[in-house]
Amino acid sequence: MRKDLPAVVAGLTLPYGNGPIEGANTKVKLLKRQMYGRAGFALLRRRILLN
Repeated sequence: MRKDLPAVVAGLTLPYGNGPIEGANTKVKLLKRQMYGRAGFALLRRRILLN
């Protein structure tokens, strides 16, 4: 952690985080699990872009 001290300090002091990105990743993973074995990539892509 000492090698990347500025990143650690920024992560602990800045008022914003990556919560919205993590939420989007979780939603994509949920859709992938729901559609496993049912449809191809085109339908999965359409569902991700519409949500």
